[in-house]
Amino acid sequence: MRWVWLLCGALCLLLGVIGIVLPLLPTTPFVLLAAYCFSLGSARYEQWLLTHPRFGPMVRDWRSQRAVPLRAKQVAWTTMAISSGVAWWFMPPAINWIPGACCALVALWMWRLPTSDRH
Repeated sequence: MRWVWLLCGALCLLLGVIGIVLPLLPTTPFVLLAAYCFSLGSARYEQWLLTHPRFGPMVRDWRSQRAVPLRAKQVAWTTMAISSGVAWWFMPPAINWIPGACCALVALWMWRLPTSDRH
């Protein structure tokens, strides 16, 4: 099972990195999921992620406080709103509301999370 967790962690991290430049794909949830997978598959990769200058702080904040930085929340809400609007415009009318509804639920969940001090 170790290799399965490593593969899942690597895939989630890859999706998180892609999400940095692709607004339709969120970065933070995939990085947090990668940390979880690495914690089950490899202490070495988990430690690497925890000490990473870009991703480490968000994972540590999440683990210690279940908190998300305000800036991450603001970026997520903005990209979800833009992405939902684009999806509404280009998708068929029968299903164009689905991305917006999903993003609204995620935004509500994120709103309820504590906000960390980190910027």
